[in-house]
This record gives sequence, C-alpha cells and structure tokens, in this order.
Amino acid sequence: MSVLLNDYLQQQQQIHDLPPNLTATLLSISEACLQINQAVRLGALDNILGSARTGNIQGEEQKKLDVISNQILINTLCAQSAVAGLASEEEDTFVSANSNGQYLVLFDPLDGSSNIDVNISIGTIFSVLPKPVGELTTASFLQSGRQQLASGYVLYGPQTILVLTVKHGIAMFTLNKNNQFQLTQENTQIPVQTAEFAINMSNQRHWQAPMQEYIAELLAGKTGTRGKDYNMRWVASMVAEVHRILIRGGIFTYPQDQRDPSKPGKLRLMYEANPMSLLIEQAGGVATNTRENILDIQPDQLHQRVAVVLGSKAEVDYITAKHQNY
Repeated sequence: MSVLLNDYLQQQQQIHDLPPNLTATLLSISEACLQINQAVRLGALDNILGSARTGNIQGEEQKKLDVISNQILINTLCAQSAVAGLASEEEDTFVSANSNGQYLVLFDPLDGSSNIDVNISIGTIFSVLPKPVGELTTASFLQSGRQQLASGYVLYGPQTILVLTVKHGIAMFTLNKNNQFQLTQENTQIPVQTAEFAINMSNQRHWQAPMQEYIAELLAGKTGTRGKDYNMRWVASMVAEVHRILIRGGIFTYPQDQRDPSKPGKLRLMYEANPMSLLIEQAGGVATNTRENILDIQPDQLHQRVAVVLGSKAEVDYITAKHQNY
C-alpha cells in the first residue's frame, strides 16, 4: 500500500508523539509547494520567467518566480491557524499570521533562482520553530537550529521531491501522477567517507588560507596527501547539492572569503543553513561553519549569513579541524 505524506505524518504522530498541529503545519507547507511546482512547470508559458525588476532585503535581484513563490507561501501559511508568524529570505522583516498560533515557519521560497531561466533544478527550503510565549517579535525567531521541530525542502527537478525530517530520521516523497507526495525512501544515511565535493571554484582567489589548502589537497588527487582522486560537482542550487549528498554522499561548501570581512559567509543561517543542517545531521552527516556545528549557532539577526560545510562526516570533520588548527 502506498504511503502518502499525510499517512506518514500520522504514523510519526502516533509513534513519536509530535507536538500538536505540527502535522497540519507541514501539510500546509506541502500544499504551498504544490502550487509553486505548478508555477515552475509552466514557466515561460505563463510569462513568469526572467527578472521581476525588484530586489530583496539582501540587495539581490528577484526573479518573477521568487516573488510568486514567496507570496504563495505567505498566503497559504497565514491561512493555517497553527502558524503564528513567518520569516522569508525575500521579506525585510517577519510577517505576523495568527495570534494563537504555536509555530514559526521560516523559508527560502525558491532557492537557486539564478537557475530558473535555464531550467536547472531549484527548490523551496523550510524550517519550523516553536513560538516562544509572549508577543511576536524578531527575537521570537532568533532560535538556534537545535530548536527546530522540523525542516525540509522540495526539489523541483526531473521529479518533484519532498525531503522532510521531524527529527526522527529523514523521509523522501516523490510527487505522483495524482499530485500527491508518496513515500519513496526512508531513513537515508550519508556515507561517512566521500570522494566528491561541491564548491564554486571561481571564488578560489578570495578564500581564506585553510580552504585554499584543503581544495589544493583534493585537486592533487592520488599524488597528494589525501591519497585518492576526488570529483567536483557544482549546480549553484543548494537544494540540488544537498539532495545529491543525501542520495550518494559528498560535501558541499560555501566558505567565507576575503571580499567582505564583515560577512561571515554568503548563505543565510535561518532560511538555508539551519534547515539543511538538521536534515544532514538526521541522515548521519555533519554541518559546520568551519569552526562550530551550525545547529549550535545562536543567531542575532533574521537575515544572518554564515559559512557552510556539510555532508559526509569524515570529510567535514577534516575541513573543520584544519580551520580550527590553523
């Protein structure tokens, strides 16, 4: 018998006694992603490719689909009574939803949007936090990644895939012909060792010395200190990079560089690094900012940036130790 997303979440509720209405919140997120999936699939047919001629809080150009996806999530989640507030990579500040809600939902509505117009895999990343007691403020959202109750992403690729954790392992669902998410893989584990890495090599000249040394070791292959050949992959879509690692292992890194010393990294802690790090850890991998575990970082800003190294444990541990000892 096919296990659909709702069935799976009901099972998890019974087995692990999930917090009340967490299932309803996650189903609302999945419903929003189904709408986004339809928009992504139509693309040029609906005249929704290309720039929206606007910028987000980070000063980045927004694509039309960025704006559409963001609004779909806001509208859908504000209609869910369990959601007290939202925070989006595309919004200047948080959005209040329902005063009696129990949860805060944070999201990157369309990760990898630079790939939209060339039809390469993109996705939606989400994180669910408990709402603290009291008035909803920016501080309500500034919780470490350890406090997440659930996280996941939807990959819009050759298949549309939802990957989810409620902190009891991870589960993967594929969108079936009836437009329902059907369980296709469960309790995936990332191999401890790897010979595959993902990094934007065009930034090499800007990296700090430990990362320069590390990548040089990998490129030296069998003749170098690591004693084996490595393959490099780079999609420029974090969802696609993380999905590949969950399926077959590897590491993904977007390190800090020297161009702007005030920025500790490029990726957003709350919308990208935390939700992905929880998934990676639940699958037996590790995620750090090259100094400490990402899930242990106490955020101080809603749009805080962070360096990221995540994936196969042995390789992430090696990179982290190299930075710590430098």
